[in-house]
Amino acid sequence: MLRLRDSAYAVMIGHCYDGLPLEACGLLAGPLGSSNVTVAYPTANAAASSRVYTVDPRDYLRADRDAERRGLVILGVFHSHTHTDPYPSPTDVAQAPDPDWHYVLVSLRDEAPMTRSYRIVDGKISEEPVVLVGR
Repeated sequence: MLRLRDSAYAVMIGHCYDGLPLEACGLLAGPLGSSNVTVAYPTANAAASSRVYTVDPRDYLRADRDAERRGLVILGVFHSHTHTDPYPSPTDVAQAPDPDWHYVLVSLRDEAPMTRSYRIVDGKISEEPVVLVGR
């Protein structure tokens, strides 16, 4: 189960809308060894595409350094799907860099955003519940 602080959720959703019409992306951080996301880091989509995303390496480095200063680690990545369901595409699966990460997708297809989280290990996708938590 992914526990997502409501403030991190708000940053993530806002960044996804700000990225339209392109896919938006960012990183998620929290305490080491947990599934508790406390911070969302918006990043540039270096692919500048409406179909794929690439987290800008400089933004990744900035997020990683900030998380470390806070005593946190990068727990996963989020990105938007502008016109499709919040389910990993074959490209998303092929690009999944870390089997320990949470892969959060935000679909902006409908009136309200839909958010889902997945674990991707050796090409196998498994959905996990997402729970929003306050401070």
